[in-house]
Amino acid sequence: MKMAILSCDGSLYSCRRLREVAEQRGHFIHIIDPLSCYMNINPASPAVHYCGEPLEYVDAVIPRIGTSITFYGTAVLRQFEMCGSYPLNDSAAITRARDKLRSLQLLARAGINMPVTGFASSPDDTQDLIAMVGGAPLVVKLVEGSQGIGVVLAETRQAAESVIDAFRGLNAHILVQEFIKEAQGRDIRCLVIGNKVVAAIERQAKEGDFRSNLHRGGKAHPVNITDQEREIAVKAASTLGLDIAGVDILRAHRGPLVMEVNASPGLEGIEASTGLNIAGMMIDWIEQHALPGQRPKTAG
Repeated sequence: MKMAILSCDGSLYSCRRLREVAEQRGHFIHIIDPLSCYMNINPASPAVHYCGEPLEYVDAVIPRIGTSITFYGTAVLRQFEMCGSYPLNDSAAITRARDKLRSLQLLARAGINMPVTGFASSPDDTQDLIAMVGGAPLVVKLVEGSQGIGVVLAETRQAAESVIDAFRGLNAHILVQEFIKEAQGRDIRCLVIGNKVVAAIERQAKEGDFRSNLHRGGKAHPVNITDQEREIAVKAASTLGLDIAGVDILRAHRGPLVMEVNASPGLEGIEASTGLNIAGMMIDWIEQHALPGQRPKTAG
């Protein structure tokens, strides 16, 4: 089978592992920088060009598209879909997941519990926005942030007003979210493939921080999850149309709360913590679903 990984940096752990496993199984796979691609949008013969040459047909595409290039990266992925390649997470699902506001609205509409969240661009009444989520302490997030960047804990109402006003001065779209104190800087990352949670780790924020992201210095270890947590993780991924997802869950007094759904979850932390071959499971999924002559799920 011919495969392609869409990534600007093929040296990243996840890309290297996926390539290693695919090659071990006899597949031909190469890493393509989506920013070096350009497209012939033609109803008769759509094509993707790369470094001056049209790319040959590939059976499956593995998107490892960074948040900063979501718009162009998903456009390239959509072009591969038009050409008949199977996407491991299609472009429409990735776009849904990357839009934090849209993804939260879709999850809420599906009845999936999450921290109480307010959204604003330039709120006329900052105090009302703060009250909407239960008051301070609260979390203020940039809609465009990722990996814990642009996430601030405001412990008092005055601090919350200052942070919101500062972001408003930057003309930034923000989410104001209930702070789940009992989580104590921990969350659960569930790795979902299809309709199954294949691995779960608990991530603990470094001392003095509340963000559990491993990129921010958090630590991780394997964890047993409840049936309810397993069900909510699978439902969250399915709601956004993702076959592969990292679903982040907070353990609150009122039950598990989905904090975020990641369409391109990193493999290093979860493979190192659990000893599981997650990359192999992802290639398994492609082998089972990228069947010859089968059109992709969507090109929308």
